[in-house]
Amino acid sequence: MKKIITPLSVETVEILKAGDEVLLSGEVFTLRDRTHALIYDLIKRGKKPPFNFKGAVVFYAGPVFAPDRQTVVAIGPTTSKRMDIFTPSFLKLGVRGMIGKGPRGDKVIEAIKENKAVYFAAPGGVAAFLSRFIKKADLISYPDLGPEAVYRLEIEDFPLVVAIDSDGQSIFSQWGKPHLTEENS
Repeated sequence: MKKIITPLSVETVEILKAGDEVLLSGEVFTLRDRTHALIYDLIKRGKKPPFNFKGAVVFYAGPVFAPDRQTVVAIGPTTSKRMDIFTPSFLKLGVRGMIGKGPRGDKVIEAIKENKAVYFAAPGGVAAFLSRFIKKADLISYPDLGPEAVYRLEIEDFPLVVAIDSDGQSIFSQWGKPHLTEENS
């Protein structure tokens, strides 16, 4: 099991291979469908995103909070394919890692290779368990979106698998399931 810390460097990403189990610590930023679209629009208009993309890891998830609004009690990955339209642009601007579930399309795999990034798979169906690895959650932007707002999470030893490495190797094709293409998506 490899222990890695954010922000991710190219050197760190290049040692990770599809199928590696990792424990990720540091900060990650939650992004869902709506926040992807809003941030993409900001970038198109020449404005800065709400957090520094350089070396950042984004988590396709929306945290569920306890009534105190401080403690995350559940967090699980959402289907990553829905973010594929935005991913190449975000990687080009410095995002180095993504956390989600499910395969990615050909254009995303090419962008991962071109930008020396990595895609991690988080286990699904264990959202309460995964919340144990979140030490702190801060609202960054878009509070009106509730759990789909952008949050900065401080995580410690968050369990992940390298799903697609910086060479474009994918656990989905290794396990006999093809990655998504334009034809089968």
